[in-house]
Amino acid sequence: MAGALPFGRLDGRRAFVSGGARGIGAAIARGFAGAGARVVLADLDVAAASALAHEINAVAAGLDVSDVTAVQAVMTRDGPFDIVVNNAGIDQHAFFTDTTPEDWARLIAVNLTSVLACTQAALPAMQAARFGRVINITSEAGRLGSRGGAVYSAAKGGVIAFTKSIARENARYCITANAIAPGPIRTPMLEQAVAAGGDRILQAMTGATLLGRLGEPEEIAAAALFLASDQAAYITGETLGVSGGMGIGG
Repeated sequence: MAGALPFGRLDGRRAFVSGGARGIGAAIARGFAGAGARVVLADLDVAAASALAHEINAVAAGLDVSDVTAVQAVMTRDGPFDIVVNNAGIDQHAFFTDTTPEDWARLIAVNLTSVLACTQAALPAMQAARFGRVINITSEAGRLGSRGGAVYSAAKGGVIAFTKSIARENARYCITANAIAPGPIRTPMLEQAVAAGGDRILQAMTGATLLGRLGEPEEIAAAALFLASDQAAYITGETLGVSGGMGIGG
């Protein structure tokens, strides 16, 4: 198309990626840096974040995303940001009756409260600039529920509702907010689940997708790159399933 922008270029944009040291977050950080963005990748694992930052010419920030005060401090120090990707997350495989209030608090703090904290820290500068991209990594569990993952599903469902609300509140500032709902992706978190549950878990995960396979972190990164780009300027408040068809049911 004549006059079309180069697909997925982020030249001159400053991007923040939480949980950026490995898995989906690392793939997104690599993709954004390759597209010309200046990336700050934040992670509790400072050594891994620093190694990746050195590899892709980015900035590493040690951060516990469940600490709201620390989130504000890091994002003020390293911002302002044009793009925020809320990717940090943890899972727990247990029936709800076997979980404790301490489990609930930890899962909600990392999977939901961190999204609120990072987004709130970034929005004032985005509003002043009249530009911004908020991309929240949720899960198909947040739309479908998950046997053995009730609290995780509740937190991820909250991310979806929060994304829609932020889209509504910030459209007047030319800020878009979208979510990506991965299915089973080949990440360290999935590998831990398989190690604990064996091949039965892996077969159940792949069997729940229409394509019958695991996704790769780079496939989530490609979706994030699109949503961060100018080509997605007319998309907001959406949840994009990148899950091999898991989200449409049987």
